[in-house]
Amino acid sequence: MMYTTILSVKVSTSSFKIPSAYLKHEVEIDIYTPEGILGNEKIELLLLNDGQDVARMDFSRILEDAHHGKRNHRLVVVAIKASEDRLIEYGVAGVPDFKGRGAKAQAYNDFVIKELLPFVKKKIAMPVSGKVGFAGFSLGGLSAFDIAWNNPSVFDVTGVFSGAFWWRKKDLNDGYTDADRIMHTKIENSTTKPDMRFWLMTGTEDEKADRNKNMIIDSIDDTIDIVKILLDKGYKRPGNIFYYEKVGGKHDVPTWESVMPAFLDWAFGY
Repeated sequence: MMYTTILSVKVSTSSFKIPSAYLKHEVEIDIYTPEGILGNEKIELLLLNDGQDVARMDFSRILEDAHHGKRNHRLVVVAIKASEDRLIEYGVAGVPDFKGRGAKAQAYNDFVIKELLPFVKKKIAMPVSGKVGFAGFSLGGLSAFDIAWNNPSVFDVTGVFSGAFWWRKKDLNDGYTDADRIMHTKIENSTTKPDMRFWLMTGTEDEKADRNKNMIIDSIDDTIDIVKILLDKGYKRPGNIFYYEKVGGKHDVPTWESVMPAFLDWAFGY
């Protein structure tokens, strides 16, 4: 009788503080690492913004479950805790919103690419040979999307949970139109089409706001408009783009925790 046993993968967590020359402060990170990596596996890497929210999830168990049945892939996850400057550091690089938020988004981009990734790869001490992803929640999701879009040679996939795609150059009372949305404009004006995959999630109870009074909340409208622009650029569903609308989903950690397995499976599943 032939049978194989899939041994469960245990995940350990270690915490570090990285001094950043770009941000001028230390950044706290938690690294979730599958134990017992031999070195012949395909190592994959996921960065998550708002690591303080990840810490409120049962994330080690989620990551252990994500490995179930995977023979030769190991996913390392780096949860980056937001600083007290979150509203200044998260956003779209080079384009602050109407309140000046996101003014340090380029510096945060530089921290991720030039300081965080080299630090993490040194800690892993094995080549990251598989996919690399960046995801986040709310404004952290907008930031992850922007950094992935700006660095397509670094990232293969991005995930946005209840993304702040409303991020805009004009206040609603200041003659705002949908053309003032910063990320939408950036994608439309990009001359290149990065080779990338996008997983975008909203909850039907993310918020109450409905700018254009079409009975659809803004977070859903703004995310679907991102999907439309990506389709116009030539990306395909479901291969490049996956949109997940969670019925009853709220703008909160339990909702994002509940859909995290679906994201990990789509982004890194085989």
